[in-house]
Amino acid sequence: MDTMLLRILVSTVVVSLLIFLILSIKKLLNHHMTVKAHYHIWYFLCIPILASFLPWNYFRLGEGIHYFKSLLFFHKDMALKSERINGVAASQAPNSNLLHDFTVSVNKSTPDFVYHTFFTVWVIGVVLMVGAAVYSSYQIHQIKKSAAAVHNEKLNDLLEACKEMVGVKRNIRLRETSLISSPITFGIFQPYIFLPSKTQEAFSLNELKYVLLHELHHHKSKDLFVNYAMWIVHILYWFNPFVWYALKRIRMDRELACDASVLNLLDESGYIEYGYTIIRFADKKQDRTLKQFAPGIGGTKKQIKQRIQCIASFSRDSLLLKWKSKVICAVLGMVVLFIAPITTVIASPNEVYQFNGKNVADEDLSSYFKGYRGSFVLYDPSKNQYQIYNREMSEQRISPDSTYKIYSALIALESNVISPNNNNQVWDGKIYPFPEWNQNQNLATALSRSVNWYFQNTDREVGRKPLQDYFHKIKYGNEDLSGDLDSYWMESSLKISPIEQVQLLHQFDENQWGFKAENIKEVKKALLIDEQKNERLYGKTGTGMVNGKNVNGWFIGFVDKGNDRFYFAINIQNKDGLAQGSKAAEIAKQILHNKQIY
Repeated sequence: MDTMLLRILVSTVVVSLLIFLILSIKKLLNHHMTVKAHYHIWYFLCIPILASFLPWNYFRLGEGIHYFKSLLFFHKDMALKSERINGVAASQAPNSNLLHDFTVSVNKSTPDFVYHTFFTVWVIGVVLMVGAAVYSSYQIHQIKKSAAAVHNEKLNDLLEACKEMVGVKRNIRLRETSLISSPITFGIFQPYIFLPSKTQEAFSLNELKYVLLHELHHHKSKDLFVNYAMWIVHILYWFNPFVWYALKRIRMDRELACDASVLNLLDESGYIEYGYTIIRFADKKQDRTLKQFAPGIGGTKKQIKQRIQCIASFSRDSLLLKWKSKVICAVLGMVVLFIAPITTVIASPNEVYQFNGKNVADEDLSSYFKGYRGSFVLYDPSKNQYQIYNREMSEQRISPDSTYKIYSALIALESNVISPNNNNQVWDGKIYPFPEWNQNQNLATALSRSVNWYFQNTDREVGRKPLQDYFHKIKYGNEDLSGDLDSYWMESSLKISPIEQVQLLHQFDENQWGFKAENIKEVKKALLIDEQKNERLYGKTGTGMVNGKNVNGWFIGFVDKGNDRFYFAINIQNKDGLAQGSKAAEIAKQILHNKQIY
C-alpha cells in the first residue's frame, strides 16, 4: 500500500477515535470542566495528526519507533491475508548458482490501481478544499481593499480602552466595510477588526464595547492560529464526517469560550446587555467558507440561542472547577501521547535511511542502467570512501528479498539451530517450483540455490523474538519483522537500503558484532562465487516478484583483492517485470570490471 495512503487511513481512524473520546469526556464530565476547557480540549487533535505526517526520520527517531513496532507486532505469526506465495518459473543466468534467479511471487490480492484510485480521489478532494481556502483568502483580500479606516475618535478611544481591559498590546486596526453583515476579526501579523457599514449609527458605544471585547478576545486567545489549524485538518480529512462534525463543535466552543472571557470582565448587569448585543447579530453571519478564517460575534439563530443560554446561566469559575479541568486535560493529554507513537509506528514505514557520510563521491553510472531505475554503492574501507550512483535511490529502503538469507544463515548458526559441521536439512517431499529445491540441502546449497524452505525452517526454529533481537543487534535496515515469519523479507515488512547493505557487509566481513569466527567463515565460504588469480568475488542475488513480475533486483557482495576489500550493492527496479537479481549481478560485474576491481 502506498505510504501516504497508509498514513492517511491510520491517522483518520485514530483522529476519529480521539474525536469520539473528546465528545464523550465533554458529555460525561460537562459540569466538571470550565467553558474554556471545553474549547481547549480540542487542541489534543493536533498531536496524532502531527505524529502521522511529520518526517520523523529527519529527527532521527527511527530506531525508537521501530523498536516499539517490533514489540507491538512481535506476536504476529499468522499469514497476511492479502498475500500468498506461489511458485513461478525462474530465469537463470549462465553462471554459478549464486547468480541464478530462484524466486517466487508475492501475489497481492488487492490490485495497485485500487490504492491509486483511492489516493487520486483523496488528492482531488484536497485540491478542492485548498481551492476553497484560496477563495476565502481572496474574500479577505477583497474586504481589506474595500474597508475604510474608522475615524470616529470616540470609537478609536473605546478600542484602546477595550484593549487595556482585555490585555492586548498589539496594534489592532479598526476598519469598516459593506461586504460583511457581522463583525469579524482577521490577521495574524497585522490584526484587523472589521465592522459592517453603518455599525456606528446602528449601535451605541456601549454595544460597540461588547463587540470590541469579543473580537479582541479572539486575538488574545490566538483563535486565528486555531482557524488555520482547523483548515489544515479540514483539507486533510475532507472525507471524514466525524472531522466535519468536530470542526463545527470547535467553532461553537470557541465562541462560548470567548463569551465567557468577556463576561469575566463585566458585572452582572453587563451580562444582559452583552446578550442583547449578540442577539442583534443573529443570522447576520459571514460566508460559510470565510468563517473558518475569520471568527466573529455573529452566528445562526441556533448558535445564538445556545450562547444566550450559556450567558444566562453564567457563573465565574471556582478554583476547584479550574483544577478539575486541568486534571481532566492532563489525563487526556497522557492518553493522546500514548496513542501518538502507536499512530507513528503503524503509519511510518521508515522507508528512507538518512546517510550523512561526508566521504562520498557521487558518480554517473546511468549508461549501465538502460531500461532500469537503479543505484550502485561501492565502499573502499582502506580509503574510507563511498562511491554512489543515484544517492536518493541508494538511501531508499526496499525489500531485501533473498539477500537477507546471508544474515538468516548467520543467525541460525549463532543460535545453534545449525552448526558449521551439521547444517543439513531433509526435504519434506513437497514439490517446489525449482528442481534444485526438491532435495536435501545443506547451508552451502541452500544459499547458492536460494532455497526458501531451508531458511523458513531455520527462522521458525530460531523464533521471532530472538530473530528480532538479532536484527536489532546488527541494525538491519528498518528492523521490521512484523510481516509473516515465512515471508517478511519478500516484498513485505523488512526493508533495507543499498547503503545499509554495504555497511552490513563490511561489518559482517570484519565481524564487528562479535559473532563466532567459525560461523562468519562458514557463511563467507557459502557466498564465494568465483576466484581468479588473487581476486575472490563473494555475493548473493535477490529478486522481488510481485504478481508474477520481477520488480526488484539485488546483487550485494564484496571483492577480496589481495590486501584490499571492496563492498558493493546494486539494486535495479522495473515495472515491466525485468528487474532480476541475475541482471543486477551482470551490471555490477561490468561496473567492477571497468573500475579494475574485479
